[in-house]
Amino acid sequence: MLDLKKGDEILAVVGGVSTIADAQKVFTDYLDEVNNKKLAQIKNEEALIKIANAINMCRPDSVFVNTGSPTDVQWIREYSLNKGEEKELAKTGHTIHFDLPEDQARLVNQTFYIINEGEKMSSLAKTVSRSEATDYVKKFMPGIMTGKTLIVGFYSRGPVGAEAAIPAIEISSSGYVLHSAEILYRNCFADFDAEIARTGLFFTNVHAEGNNTSEDVPNARIFMDRSWMTTYSTFCTYAGNTLLLKKGNHRFSVDYATYYKLEEQLSEHMFITGMTGPDGRKTFFAGAAPSGCGKTTTAMVGTDFIGDDLAQFWIDKDGVLRAINPEKGIFGIVEDVNREGDPFLMDCLRGDGTEVIWSNVLVTDGVPNWVGNGEKVPDKGVNFQGEWFKGKTGPNGSPVPMSHKNSRCTLLASAIANHATELSEDPGGVPVKVITYSGRDADTMPPVWVAKNSNEGVVIGASIVSKATATEVGATGVNRQPWANAPFIPGALADYMAAQFTFFNSSKFSDTTRPIMAGLNYFLTHENRGGTGGKLLGEKKDVKAWLGWLELFAHGDVSAITTPIGYLPKYEDLVPLFQAINKEYPKSLYDMQFALYIDKIVDRLDLQRAAYSKEPDVPEMLFEVYQDQKKGLFALKEKFGAIITMDKLV
Repeated sequence: MLDLKKGDEILAVVGGVSTIADAQKVFTDYLDEVNNKKLAQIKNEEALIKIANAINMCRPDSVFVNTGSPTDVQWIREYSLNKGEEKELAKTGHTIHFDLPEDQARLVNQTFYIINEGEKMSSLAKTVSRSEATDYVKKFMPGIMTGKTLIVGFYSRGPVGAEAAIPAIEISSSGYVLHSAEILYRNCFADFDAEIARTGLFFTNVHAEGNNTSEDVPNARIFMDRSWMTTYSTFCTYAGNTLLLKKGNHRFSVDYATYYKLEEQLSEHMFITGMTGPDGRKTFFAGAAPSGCGKTTTAMVGTDFIGDDLAQFWIDKDGVLRAINPEKGIFGIVEDVNREGDPFLMDCLRGDGTEVIWSNVLVTDGVPNWVGNGEKVPDKGVNFQGEWFKGKTGPNGSPVPMSHKNSRCTLLASAIANHATELSEDPGGVPVKVITYSGRDADTMPPVWVAKNSNEGVVIGASIVSKATATEVGATGVNRQPWANAPFIPGALADYMAAQFTFFNSSKFSDTTRPIMAGLNYFLTHENRGGTGGKLLGEKKDVKAWLGWLELFAHGDVSAITTPIGYLPKYEDLVPLFQAINKEYPKSLYDMQFALYIDKIVDRLDLQRAAYSKEPDVPEMLFEVYQDQKKGLFALKEKFGAIITMDKLV
């Protein structure tokens, strides 16, 4: 169980403001008349006291209150430009932001949950005691905004009024961070008090970049106080570390759903997208995948794209799974984004009329360039490391790429041609029929398979594996990535897993409304499936075929082959789906992709069992599913051998 408002509130301890009268005095001292009048429209005293404590602690030269008006948003853009955090590019509305070389991704080894004594935490979570975190904040944050302007904004993580939307405050001395917030989140200044009254809570985020020097980065910390739902971020600018409305508050949403909304809500690291099936039928998908495993590409394949990163779920009165995107924009990795795989996104990035913040790409004559864009590589330019030219090598003699692997674009989702903007802004959410889980698996699981029941579906999510990616500084090797949400699960994994089993087995679902749950894997290679070379067996555009089959299966339009790991597609049902994307799909490729390599699958099950056996209080259902699948696989092996093609099971 998570106890809210337990232990000393660090912001109050360091800020020293405890009453609304004290808060008003701080506002009088720091805010000019215009911003005081704006802030006076916020009536919630708890929120005002938190803002006052942030001001009193950080001691800025001035305070700017962002109401979300066009004038205020333009002020933030200009502030970021004048401060040098962003620079204008050749296209109108395009700017470039460079993070420090040491601050190009999530600082996983400097990110901690603040915990109280005795709290059960995920074994994958890094923690710091409340007293140690308080000492850090006392040492580094008082006066950290001196010489700067503190900006405060009020946002909703989802359409205002949605069942699973939660309001949040973003406080920062960075214009880039608040500019990004305006693109990525819904400003709810006018509805903020009402949203707190509706939800009974709000999140608070305090960020200060300090002097933004490489020397400061070792002192950077990203703290998440679970009990007080408050984040602290220092000495960094990468949005994944600083705009904690995003992954910082996602962690709080996971906590809140797990411990306070059991069987009612889930908070997931998932895309949401809709596919158009026969006769114009709309089917919505939500899918989890670790960074670098095709999540954005999968989302963009949909005809009715909603979001590429986060999802909030609830079950409505009719037993239908509903989802909203807490964001309204995209903070997307651009490496390998190109016309072939991502035509809608490329139209925005290379077209006119879309506001885009670029980060850590190469800039040549005001034009952004990045690895894998399918265009001619410039001879030279400027990137986050300074001057770049073709043939440049690093200290170890290896080639220096023109852009960082984690370089990003930030833009409104509504700018993308296939974005379902009206549905995205509907507080009622969209009805989700299919849940998918993806990893980065070169040798074991097929491209697509469907769980035979909800318990097996939860286990698919629990069993995701992936290689470490460029989104994490300091992470290496192959990682277990449960639900692709593991870095964002604060509490015990057993608690989160139990909540998953409870939610997807809810009696609120009927046989017709319960979503199907499936696995996806785009990363099988020739050398691991009986061929030669490390080339992938598939390509980006295949995603549409896999989702297309799931859409048909979810509605009973196609049947499947039953295996111990779940339902697999029949060859004849995939052929027309590949024809629809102008691609031949030979039977030999199907056999390579969907053959069951029994020993590899069993090894994967054993790896997961061994890892979860070290985790206390894991639901026994997980191990029962693993055991049943293993038993079925051994029976098949005894009958057909170690490698089994689908022909033998039809």
